[in-house]
Amino acid sequence: MRTLTALCAFGVCCAVMVGADWPTDGGNPQRTNWQRDETILRTDNVGNLKILWKLKFDNAPRQMHSLLPPLIIGQVRTAAGMKQIALVAGVSDNLYAVDVDKGEVLWKKHFEYPPPARSGGATDPLCPGGLTATPVIGPADAAGNRTAYVLAGDGKLHFVNLATGDEPAAPVQFGYPNGKSYALNLWGSVVFTTTSQGCAGNPNQIWAIDVSDPLKKVMTFNPKSGGLWGRTGAAIDSTGIAWAPTGDGTYDLPTQRYGNGLVGARVEGNELKFKDYYIPSNWAFLLKKDLDMQVTPAIFDYKGRELMVVGSKECRVYLLDPKNAGGADHQTPLYRTQQLCNEELNFAGTGIWGGMASWEDSKGTRWVLVPFWGPSHSEFKPPVSYGPVRRGAIVALKVETVNGKLQLTPAWMSQDMDHAEPPVVANGVVYAYGSGEDTTQAYPDRGLLDSSPLRIKASRHATLFALDAESGKTLYSSGDQITSFVHFGGLSIANGRVYLGTFDSTLYSFGLPGK
Repeated sequence: MRTLTALCAFGVCCAVMVGADWPTDGGNPQRTNWQRDETILRTDNVGNLKILWKLKFDNAPRQMHSLLPPLIIGQVRTAAGMKQIALVAGVSDNLYAVDVDKGEVLWKKHFEYPPPARSGGATDPLCPGGLTATPVIGPADAAGNRTAYVLAGDGKLHFVNLATGDEPAAPVQFGYPNGKSYALNLWGSVVFTTTSQGCAGNPNQIWAIDVSDPLKKVMTFNPKSGGLWGRTGAAIDSTGIAWAPTGDGTYDLPTQRYGNGLVGARVEGNELKFKDYYIPSNWAFLLKKDLDMQVTPAIFDYKGRELMVVGSKECRVYLLDPKNAGGADHQTPLYRTQQLCNEELNFAGTGIWGGMASWEDSKGTRWVLVPFWGPSHSEFKPPVSYGPVRRGAIVALKVETVNGKLQLTPAWMSQDMDHAEPPVVANGVVYAYGSGEDTTQAYPDRGLLDSSPLRIKASRHATLFALDAESGKTLYSSGDQITSFVHFGGLSIANGRVYLGTFDSTLYSFGLPGK
């Protein structure tokens, strides 16, 4: 027993007994993007990352969308024995289970349904139709089976056996066809999603369904705002409240409008009840400049207290208490940072987009990781940085208590990245990527008539980076090995492998050869 314990302490046991999971977008219901169980990849070996395999799927992109972030389960009992499986969803209503040790597809599903009557514009990136919500995988049942909850483009929620691809139960209607749902989240037996952009007439709201309810009642909360388009949907706190940003819109309490803020709702009985909200004090300015709140929050523990961070295209980060978001007036955060970027107040190609990350080091220091697009603000000068930032970067902030008050203290800013996307963190390493995507949304000759073909043509390629989590120093860069860009995809990490899917429907698996 002592020998086995010693081997596990040195990471050898974990190298052969695969068990770390990434069952949901962001790694957990709180959306911290923190893989706590990684032991193989470390700061002293991550510089040796290689592409272990790349797998091109028969998934046709729709507009700029293609593959959603992979979900990873370390040990799945299949007819061929235990497998580590990556579950990958494609926007054209495809679902793939991949044996990550071999880089081979175990099974594939395609969800068929009649073409919906309504869809987005012919070249509109905002409303691609199809499967747009990252699935979520539930815990193992008594027989060891894992169910993947998958929301197809027709709005039906499917229950898929991860080992076989079979559907032991009939799908249920959860949303509208072509409604552009965002990543599913799971709290107990309740599945959540959010919708935005009013695609195909879909209302912008939080959705919930209790999959243990025989009636499968669909519950919603509508904040009467713009799109709830945080990249990873809603984040869920310790009390079961699902928090989601509300995008452009008006804040007007008498008419219960909660635009340009953050709302929280919880399932109680058979209803999704509105519980709390936060609205920045300058919401009218954000609305005027289209600098809305559209970032999925990250929820975490700090010295025994639950906290939450969220951001906006204005490029500020807000620190909030989920038990009393925004204080008595719902507009006073625990802390608000200076602008990290977006000095020019650009509504499209700059600011914080998608989501954030948070982790705690061995000394008990709580970190927050913020991705942004565009140049850093001229007045933002973190103590450590790695050259000028023109296209995007990752910023690390420390949660600290100073003179009895909480604050977010800048620690470092990474090297320049071509549109830095939400990072993941594991074992002292931050994995980030520049998407290489063209983010133009306004044109001299077209105005605000956005165009997927123009943006696809002007996009470049994604680049994966590994950074020292405490210093921000680059330990690895994939350079030009990835040949396509990423739009609304994402990173996943488990058991010594980092995964990223690209616009050309290729899934890349990075790791250490032989591990």
